[in-house]
This record gives sequence, structure tokens and C-alpha cells, in this order.
Amino acid sequence: MLLEVEQTLVEGAGAAGLAALLKCADRFKGKKLGLVLSGGNIDPLLLAAIIERGMVRAGRLARLKVSARDVPGTLALITATVASAGANINEVHHQRAFTTLAAQNVEIELVIQTRGPQHIADVMTALQVAGLDAQCVQ
Repeated sequence: MLLEVEQTLVEGAGAAGLAALLKCADRFKGKKLGLVLSGGNIDPLLLAAIIERGMVRAGRLARLKVSARDVPGTLALITATVASAGANINEVHHQRAFTTLAAQNVEIELVIQTRGPQHIADVMTALQVAGLDAQCVQ
């Protein structure tokens, strides 16, 4: 029997739970379970990356691209629309040069925190209602 697991190598005591899972794989077949990472040897940057990727998979973190005219107030409209939809903006990248859009247009990439997939859809709807061309990029 093959055990399909997404594996990350963890040294020291943090690997004890994984070792038990691998040794007693039949006991856990068909069940969802989590392994506790413990010990002082966990790299904080690795742990942060794992959490962030988990947020993306859960729909709690999303990347949006908004194409718009490059005129004063456009960025304010976009950020106000996202805020009014109840999402938090983590990152903004205002791209003028490296885009295939017309010279007077801009592509704005946002990374937002949401409550889940339905909330992402709500933010997208709010942007479209505001007359903005937005797409979710995963």
C-alpha cells in the first residue's frame, strides 16, 4: 500500500509525528489528520511559508489583477472598493511599464486577505460593480 502524503522534511523532534504516521499508515488510512510541528529547530521562515500557502489554498489570501485607466484617483477607487467589501490589502503592485495594456492604462496587482472563497467572489463583484476590470489570479 502506498501512503500519499505531502511531505516536508523536519529535523529532530518535529519529525516524531511523521515517523509514527509512516510506521502505522494503515491505522490512519482514509482519515484526515494533522501533525504537530514541535521543538525549537523549526525555521520561522519555513513555518511562515507553510502558513501562507495554506491561506492561499483555503481562500483566505488571494491575488487580484485590476486593469484600469492610469488617471488620478484610480488607485484610490480600487483600494476603497476592496475595503468597502471588507477585505484587507496586504500588497499592491502598480505596474505601468511591463504590461501589454495601452499606454494610458495600468495593471494593479493586489494581494488581499479574505474570509474565504465566497468573500473573494464578493470582492470581485464589488470591483466589477465599480466599473473595474478585475480577475482573480491563482
